[in-house]
Amino acid sequence: MTAILGISAFYHDSAAALLVDGRIVAAAQEERFTRVKHDHRFPQRAIDYCLAEAGLGPEDLDYVGFYDKPLLKFERLLETYLAYAPVGFRSFARAMPLWLKQKLHLPREMRRGLTGYRKRFVFPEHHESHAASAFFPSPFEEAAILTLDGVGEWATASYGVGRGHRLELSHELRFPHSLGLLYSAFTYFTGFRVNSGEYKLMGLAPYGEPKYVGLILDHLLDLKEDGSFRLDLSYFNYCQGLTMTGPKMAKLFGGPARKAESALTQREMDIARSIQEVTEEIMLRTTRHVHRQTGLDNLCLAGGVALNCVGNGRILREGPFENVWIQPAAGDAGGALGAALLIWHQLLDQPRNPDPLDSQAGSRLGPEFDASSIRAFLESVEAEFEELPAGQPTHSRAAELLAEGRVVGWFQGRMEFGPRALGGRSILGDPRDREMQSKMNLKIKFRESFRPFAPSVLEERSEDYFGIGAPSPYMLLVGPVVEGQRLELDEVAREARGLDRLRVPRSQIPAVTHVDDSARVQTVDAARSPAYHSLLREFERRTGCGVVINTSFNVRGEPIVRSPAEAFHCFMATDMDALVLENFVLLKEEQTTAAAPEREEYLSQFALD
Repeated sequence: MTAILGISAFYHDSAAALLVDGRIVAAAQEERFTRVKHDHRFPQRAIDYCLAEAGLGPEDLDYVGFYDKPLLKFERLLETYLAYAPVGFRSFARAMPLWLKQKLHLPREMRRGLTGYRKRFVFPEHHESHAASAFFPSPFEEAAILTLDGVGEWATASYGVGRGHRLELSHELRFPHSLGLLYSAFTYFTGFRVNSGEYKLMGLAPYGEPKYVGLILDHLLDLKEDGSFRLDLSYFNYCQGLTMTGPKMAKLFGGPARKAESALTQREMDIARSIQEVTEEIMLRTTRHVHRQTGLDNLCLAGGVALNCVGNGRILREGPFENVWIQPAAGDAGGALGAALLIWHQLLDQPRNPDPLDSQAGSRLGPEFDASSIRAFLESVEAEFEELPAGQPTHSRAAELLAEGRVVGWFQGRMEFGPRALGGRSILGDPRDREMQSKMNLKIKFRESFRPFAPSVLEERSEDYFGIGAPSPYMLLVGPVVEGQRLELDEVAREARGLDRLRVPRSQIPAVTHVDDSARVQTVDAARSPAYHSLLREFERRTGCGVVINTSFNVRGEPIVRSPAEAFHCFMATDMDALVLENFVLLKEEQTTAAAPEREEYLSQFALD
């Protein structure tokens, strides 16, 4: 037996992943255990979980891999600070203590958390870890690989080829020229938090007009036909300062960056739309170039930019590749998995047999809870619940509740690895209800009203609702709602602008149709998600609709729930109507327990972002 642990840590979204004889046994982000969103600290609890899942201790591990090379990253930081000195001293002074105390001594830090481990540590490059996480679990024997993110050591993008059980990256774009950092700069400028608010910028984009595209291309970057570019760094501050953009950016866009939590204006919507279109154009040019250079039909994507599912959808529909597979944990968390896979295949020269679906097991790689532990918890807080008999599926009861217009917390099986809830830790609703999007945003998720919700659709019925062109089991593709589902709009609806567009019903499934008639789609198949697939089938039988709303089981500022206790407290502190914990069903109107937290007490635990 060969056991390999992969770790990502110390920047954002720390995580751990465990392979045993090449099989992915477990993977999880640290935030799910600590309840600190995007937790960057050493993933001690995630490691402990992964080892416990396999019944191993640290002494049983054969290799431990860390997802990048800290010394090479430190070299980049020093060179950047020296290039801008004395400007940037505050940033330098803030960064150095952590590097000198911790980040330059990773073997020591990892041994502290792995008592008994005495073997080798392996440090692949950051984009190698991303590439490995994309190619090795994919269903392809051979594929082009493209990684796009903020920055690793020096690389900000790379491409190459994977064949069999080996991969090679041949080209890269280097810091400070970065698509991820460009997008994050606009995330900052529009008032959202960097490294967590980029998806808000993407969701805001359809409310605006692309009026600044020319301005961005003329002033901020020199874009080449192959997708490479150089940024005009005089507009940015991330090399030397504590902010992402500088005074020239404010002058270019007619005013300073929006303050967090302040009102959104049409300017922010137009900026969001413009940088989204520029980002999509860069992604398309890059993939076309990679296709020309490799001549391959399959593409694997990873890196934080690969979470831009609008761009991904365009790559699939308009790009030259026949098939695209995207790592579900495409950001830094997935680097832990990539580091472990790289050791198994590339370092140990172990063969690989691609699974026709993929080898990520639906990304259900986190903890699960049995009936006895759930029952014990519910009894401890004096909750009122119905326990369905063993063998009686819960999907029928859940579908009944959804068909009645109830909002249902759905907690089934293993927790998902990656940022998306895929039917393991989800909040579900009826997409036909015109008020459901607003209700779930404002009364359950406590988040901005403009944010769209994703649909889960039976894979066999997806073409009846969405034009995505391929299965999308990991909710990483955006595509149009098909014409047959759309509603005829009157002149007033067609002329609506900005957030007024939110009030316009656009399809027969309005709660999951964004204002540009698109949706971020999850297709659900029986092989990856049997219980969730059964729920969708039962909901369709009752209503004629093969789609449900699927949003992550959390409130704004909180990580997705991991345990029954977290699910119950979230349920009680929001306007959720029902909770299905494996085979236990709870209705809000039946709960009288004094042990449930007050809403304000519960929400105060989480810093809003």
